[in-house]
Amino acid sequence: MERLRDSGAGLGMEQQEAVREPAAAAAPGDEYESLPASASLGTHMTAGAVAGVLEHTVMYPVDSVKTRMQSLQPDPKAQYRGVYEALKRIVRTEGIWRPLRGINITMLGAGPAHALYFACYENMKQTLSNVIHHGGNSHIANGVAGSMATLLHDAVMNPAEVVKQRMQMFNSPYKTVMSCIRTVSRTEGLGAFYRSYTTQLTMNIPFQAIHFITYEFMQEQINPDRQYNPRSHILSGAIAGAVSAAATTPLDVCKTLLNTQENMALSSVNISGHLSGMVNAFRTVYTLGGIPGYFKGLQARVIYQMPSTAIAWSVYEFFKYFLTKHKLEKKASY
Repeated sequence: MERLRDSGAGLGMEQQEAVREPAAAAAPGDEYESLPASASLGTHMTAGAVAGVLEHTVMYPVDSVKTRMQSLQPDPKAQYRGVYEALKRIVRTEGIWRPLRGINITMLGAGPAHALYFACYENMKQTLSNVIHHGGNSHIANGVAGSMATLLHDAVMNPAEVVKQRMQMFNSPYKTVMSCIRTVSRTEGLGAFYRSYTTQLTMNIPFQAIHFITYEFMQEQINPDRQYNPRSHILSGAIAGAVSAAATTPLDVCKTLLNTQENMALSSVNISGHLSGMVNAFRTVYTLGGIPGYFKGLQARVIYQMPSTAIAWSVYEFFKYFLTKHKLEKKASY
């Protein structure tokens, strides 16, 4: 992302030229143009929405596999050795479209959730960087801004996650999004859509803090001049996704259990009704799977998160750069 060089209000002629002219510092063969020194709120939200939808949809089949592999008491027909083997078996036994069930509610939630997420991150990062590091890059600012952005993102995305994961499970009784929403709200109440919210935040705040700090650190190492360089955004995003995904897998397992309310798992430990609360989820996971239970689906989670995060950052940086450049060129033509 851009180094926050200008804390003033507008973009001057020098910055307009920086957007239009190839970056002199780019490596040979990588003559990309400078990222804009600032971008509008609308640009951040539009770029974020497009990035969020693509991030969640391109790798959605792998996300479906991850949800199933995190099952604590899986059906014998839904025990998989790896991601590729799982996808092949799901397609062969349940149909070619089965790994995509629930993708529509994910797309519906991802757009507004990521629009708020990136807009909040950019704003908070700039504000905090100006205070902590006089407008320069601050890892503390990046981590705090990412954590604040997560509060907004998860408030929008959590209900969609509940519906999505229930539809992804093996032998899910829900055939459509609306039937899932109606059944859950009727039998468990509207609170069911936010039952995992605190756990989601407990997972996503450290996830996003690690994610943004790692991404910005990698950009400092391989793209110190902060040029628009797709390869650097893809590589930084993939590494950030892998590190943050691996570190927070135990919390993701607990979140999945709270979202799915897996009947076989809960009944095996004599839990009647619905499981709620992060502490109860942690205790239940340990009872059913011990320490290894916290790392179920680790491989699938990392395989999903690396390309997803790479896609999100590369698409976000491209649209932020493209939309800002387009606005500047329109102003210059007047």
